[in-house]
Amino acid sequence: MPEPRWHSTPLMRASIAVHGLALVTLIAAPGQWLWVLAALVFNHLLIAGAGLWPRSHWLGPNWTRLPAAATARHEIALTIDDGPDPEVTPQVLDLLDRYAVQATFFCIGDKAARYPELCREIVRRGHAVENHSQQHRHHFSLMGPRGLTREIQAAQDTLTHISGQHPLFFRAPAGLRNPFLEPVLARLGLKLATWSVRGFDTRVGDAARVSHKLLQGLQAGAILLLHDGNAARTPRGTPVIIEVLPAVLASAATAGLRVVTLRQALA
Repeated sequence: MPEPRWHSTPLMRASIAVHGLALVTLIAAPGQWLWVLAALVFNHLLIAGAGLWPRSHWLGPNWTRLPAAATARHEIALTIDDGPDPEVTPQVLDLLDRYAVQATFFCIGDKAARYPELCREIVRRGHAVENHSQQHRHHFSLMGPRGLTREIQAAQDTLTHISGQHPLFFRAPAGLRNPFLEPVLARLGLKLATWSVRGFDTRVGDAARVSHKLLQGLQAGAILLLHDGNAARTPRGTPVIIEVLPAVLASAATAGLRVVTLRQALA
């Protein structure tokens, strides 16, 4: 598969143009500095807003849905974040086996290193392990190019070494990013993937609410997001994903939708 190449987006080209025009204006008409400042502030707020919107395409390519060919094949992708988790992940794997479906696990490098056998078990059961950064830092979207490269490359090395599977996709912590991320991903040969629909199952402990949200977006081409790591608990103490998965997978089967990994959707 050819490696992704970085191409600046219209937003980034416009931003460069705004900064160039601002410099020319300050040289030619210093008295207009207030207007120049306002234009620059607006420009940076727009870029920040794009970074805070996980499903935005303004900062570069972003898989928010499966490709057209996969959609035509009535495929959907189930993606599972923040693991591996020693309690929850084995239960998730057993449920996936029961419904004979394959999922994409966006794993954190440090957790994979802590539970390497569990990470290998994910791959042994036919699922895909992808890159969710090395440490899942809360300030990930504030990092510069070097910091982003260190975090993502470290996870690439960790996950490849442990699982024997070289990640092809990256998902940013909380989906938040900045303009430096896309050039880094292109350089590392990774595709950014977010989601079509999520149930906020790290915060919502009501499995019925999470299921309802996911089922509303259950259609060909959808990328669903759930969590085995940092999973919220139901009032009975059950990880939400464990109660949600059977309803989602049964509904997908009834609708004639085939659950695939993101890398299978590339085929």
